[in-house]
Amino acid sequence: MNLSTILILIFIGLAAGILSGLVGVGGGILMVPAMVFFLGLSQHAAQGTSLAVMLPPVGIMACINYYKAGALDWKFALVIAITFVVGGYFGSKMAIAIDQRMLKKIFGVIMLLAALKLIFSK
Repeated sequence: MNLSTILILIFIGLAAGILSGLVGVGGGILMVPAMVFFLGLSQHAAQGTSLAVMLPPVGIMACINYYKAGALDWKFALVIAITFVVGGYFGSKMAIAIDQRMLKKIFGVIMLLAALKLIFSK
């Protein structure tokens, strides 16, 4: 892994952790598209790597299947997992400080943007 890849992984982990702590969504909603677009991972590899980050709370068997298919990058998953914890801490601190109505709006905008990207991407 080169330095730019490590920095991208750190950014993905922190952003996903902050988003998860801020609006209570799984980090995969950010991690999967970020790994596809910024790191060039296939959709399968991004999903497998995202699941590995969430290994304890998510299905271990799913990760095993992605690993067997060659669609899981353990190095990427480790870097993102470490920074995800830090991001989750700060995201939850931010969420507590934000008005509930504003937090609902932030959540809605994030979901809408994610949905539009999925609908209109190739």
